[in-house]
Amino acid sequence: GYGLEDIGIPTERTVVTNEYLETLYPHIFAAGDVAGPYQFTHTAAHQAWYAAVNALFGEFRKFRVDYSVIPWTTFIDPEVARVGLNEQEARERGITVEVTRFGIDDLDRAIADSAAHGFVKVLTIPGKDRILGVTIVGEHAGDLLAEFVLAMKHGLGLQKILATIHTYPTLAEANKYAAGEWKRAHAPKKLLAWLEKYHSWKRR
Repeated sequence: GYGLEDIGIPTERTVVTNEYLETLYPHIFAAGDVAGPYQFTHTAAHQAWYAAVNALFGEFRKFRVDYSVIPWTTFIDPEVARVGLNEQEARERGITVEVTRFGIDDLDRAIADSAAHGFVKVLTIPGKDRILGVTIVGEHAGDLLAEFVLAMKHGLGLQKILATIHTYPTLAEANKYAAGEWKRAHAPKKLLAWLEKYHSWKRR
């Protein structure tokens, strides 16, 4: 090893660090797989930024590493990408969620690319557009997930995604259409019924 045990730094399965990625000695930092808890290249880079900033400027201000929104992607065919809760985790934790699903098989770009398979599944607070988790299966699922990671990180709901113009034809439209499915499910049915009667009357 690196002799960390010789100076009393606990290693256990990983090098033990605090929320600032400091070890037992404040001037020794650890990041990446050696520190855990996630063994992803993107979380290692995320930790490295915090470790570097805290090492350089910690005497003036320290930053707690933020693990609140961690995405992951399994690079198989098709890709599987997710962030936040999935349905099984929600059940195990006793969290009530609303599930919205959009099938990528109905997406023009996916059809044009002969990749019309997969789905975007979004978990939200029932009756609200706040995103609790997203699972995407399909071509470039990891790329599509980024929009939801940004939304969850900054507290943006599905209505913000729906109101954002997405280039046509792109796979990214799947995110907007998923948001549209949620919006359609929450449309005021009484108002829509009244509007239907009103426009029927105007066409006479």
